Amino acid sequence: MASTISKQTLTIAGIVLNIFSQPNATTPTDPVAVLFLLHGRLGSAEDVEPVARTILDDVHVRRTAAPEGQKADDLIVVTFDQRNHGTRLVDGLANWHWESDPKAEKNNVRHAIDMYAIQTGTAQDVSFLIDFLPAYLFPHDERTVSQWLVSGISLGGHATWITLRNDPRVKLGIPIIGCPDFLTLMSARAAEHGLAVAPPHFPASLLAYVRAHDPAAAPHTAGAAGNPFAGKKVLVLCGGADTLVPWAAAEKFVGELDVGAGVKEVWVEEGVGHRCSPGMVQRAAEFVWREALVK
Repeated sequence: MASTISKQTLTIAGIVLNIFSQPNATTPTDPVAVLFLLHGRLGSAEDVEPVARTILDDVHVRRTAAPEGQKADDLIVVTFDQRNHGTRLVDGLANWHWESDPKAEKNNVRHAIDMYAIQTGTAQDVSFLIDFLPAYLFPHDERTVSQWLVSGISLGGHATWITLRNDPRVKLGIPIIGCPDFLTLMSARAAEHGLAVAPPHFPASLLAYVRAHDPAAAPHTAGAAGNPFAGKKVLVLCGGADTLVPWAAAEKFVGELDVGAGVKEVWVEEGVGHRCSPGMVQRAAEFVWREALVK
């Protein structure tokens, strides 16, 4: 039976958050894990609300069916509009891509720049919210956050990878149809439009930033010193027939990725294009339950 899910709204420094939870899932003072769920490009927080509810419903079913005596942390799912999306939209063109006709109304010459700026900004927003969300949720210190988790779809998947790289407090991540290697992904996309990886589409300043800060630029192989992914739990979900963010763009990095004592699982769903499928949501929910909530 599906759970009764509550939804409340909080505003932190101008960012509107949707907070989804299951009332009375655990005792009011038990620790709670927080999952940030990030939407895709041209979307909004509203688009991922069904995913948030499905994950919570799945967790409720697993909690109900758990063996007697098994303990599991509570779960809160948080959604918000990414920068320049939804309620934060300022420049609609900045969310569009390159068009075959350079004179097309929605041809965005700055597509690569805008893409990386938005996903980087979203990852920074997640870290900022980790700083302040507990004070808003629990002003009397009535509960503590046991774990910080992040998942995202498409653009949100890109931001998930960046968050995993940059924030040591985030111990679990589920990038869905996202890519950790921006230059591999966008170089191929540029080539499809006959564009060079050079100004004005790829200014030197952008390339320098990406090469210094991208997840693919971080130490991530076995034995690499300073590997920010070491000890983390990562579930990679991709579509085998995805042509917008093809698995091939992420395959090398994901194959090399070493999480040490952490967990790395990969599922490339055959025949699925650039979409978050029901199977992906189910696997995400099971991963959160198994790797984050169950004690």
